[in-house]
Amino acid sequence: MSADTPARDPVSEQTPLLRDVPDGTSNGDAPLPQEPSTKELIWILGSIWLGVFLAALDTTIVATLSAPISSSFNSFSLLSWLATSYLISNAACQPLSGRLTDIYSRRWGLVFSNVFFAIGNLICGLARAQWVIILGRVVAGVGGGGLFAISTFVTSDLVPLRKRGVWQGIGNICYGAGMGLGGVFGGWINDTLGWRWAFLLQVPFLAVSCALVAVKVKIPARESDTARIKRVDFLGAITLVLTLVTLLLGLNTGGNQVPWSHPLVIASLVASVAFLGLFIYVEAYVATEPVIPVRLLLDRTVAAACLTNWFTTMAVFGLLFYLPVFFQVQKLSATAAGARLIPQAIGTSIGSLGSGIIMRASGRYIFLNYVAMALQVISAGLICTLNLHTPVGLPFLYFFLGGASYGSMLTITLVALISAVDHQHHAVVTSASYAFRSTGSTIGITIASAVFQNTLKLGLWSRFGDREDANELIGRLRDSLDEIWKLPADWTPGVLDAYMNSLRAVFVTLLGLTVLGALSSLAMRGHKLHNNLARK
Repeated sequence: MSADTPARDPVSEQTPLLRDVPDGTSNGDAPLPQEPSTKELIWILGSIWLGVFLAALDTTIVATLSAPISSSFNSFSLLSWLATSYLISNAACQPLSGRLTDIYSRRWGLVFSNVFFAIGNLICGLARAQWVIILGRVVAGVGGGGLFAISTFVTSDLVPLRKRGVWQGIGNICYGAGMGLGGVFGGWINDTLGWRWAFLLQVPFLAVSCALVAVKVKIPARESDTARIKRVDFLGAITLVLTLVTLLLGLNTGGNQVPWSHPLVIASLVASVAFLGLFIYVEAYVATEPVIPVRLLLDRTVAAACLTNWFTTMAVFGLLFYLPVFFQVQKLSATAAGARLIPQAIGTSIGSLGSGIIMRASGRYIFLNYVAMALQVISAGLICTLNLHTPVGLPFLYFFLGGASYGSMLTITLVALISAVDHQHHAVVTSASYAFRSTGSTIGITIASAVFQNTLKLGLWSRFGDREDANELIGRLRDSLDEIWKLPADWTPGVLDAYMNSLRAVFVTLLGLTVLGALSSLAMRGHKLHNNLARK
């Protein structure tokens, strides 16, 4: 046994969880994939990152075009469903991709994702009714979620732990570029050709992406004497999907489409808890190849990394939703407000790649995690100090700092997760982290929305409740920022003050979630980052 080989018995902090197979194999039958050369790796991952770029591009395209699309169908309620339908199908299907691509191969998982994403965009581009475009977003969500998750699995399949963060950082640059360019591309297409072409023009590029992964990705599936269809944990998959769909349906409709006390919301949340209990039982006692083995989530590092992703993503998505509101309260246009978030995207890419380079050089990640999470808390704290008179340059610095620390957190926790388990389990444990991240984004926006709306309502009524037509004017102010500038002059200072108090309440709440994420990360153990796939 070499000096770099972790002891097997007893289990130590250097030993991956569930390492019950011979070195150099991913299970008892199938060998690990051949480690490719750098040139081969660039070709393989580049073909996959094209799909990741397009999926990220699509996200901000839809964010930009939601209002024009809703206007063309004469339905403002459609705006929220364009995001919700995609988010629910994305979050529900991502956790399944790990086990399913273990069984059917990464190649066919990527082909399936590209095809579904292309079909979803085609449906949206040709839709003539509201329900059709919502269906298109559901189909696209299935494909888009797979493109993000499976690209991570393939990178872990082919890259040793010591180099893993660097390649993840490069992949996140492709993701960040797509996010950054999507809004500009969507706006330009809408102004020139119309919003439908923003969807239709993606289809040929997705066809190219599909062809590339079909040719370049040649990672063998795990073999077994059991037929593939019999290895699929259908009961676990169904209960997991139902758990996430009912949870996200309740969270997205509550307070948006219907009140929180509405039977639909209550029934959805209660059903989600019941399905979660059933899912845990199936995974622990019934499934032979569970979608997410429950014992993986009981490992200290795995649990800490998932919770860190969960709480931190809640805070980050809450900020992404309400920082543009802050800028628009400062009387900036929606375009100018969106442009001020660019430093956050740049910071995420730099932080992800930078942390990967440091981990490659040092072979460690625990101290780097302390630094990243401390910066995340500092950034969230600084954002709480924003006011109507904050100098223009300071928010750019705060958002860049927050983006860099968030990008670092994503890469660090991913490396911690896959180093804590044997190579054969890295896809399913990564799938679990995506489930935490997806639900965290929705919960974060829901929490921020509840805090903002309730604080704003109380603030406006306490200031203007005794005025004539207060009920009508306060209702308009809560629905549209544009109404601020249509009010009588003596209302404006009080309204701006109420808005700022509400935003500050949101920022302080999100600071609390960031602190919870930082505290969760302290429980992660330090595991050996090996220089080869066999982890010797």
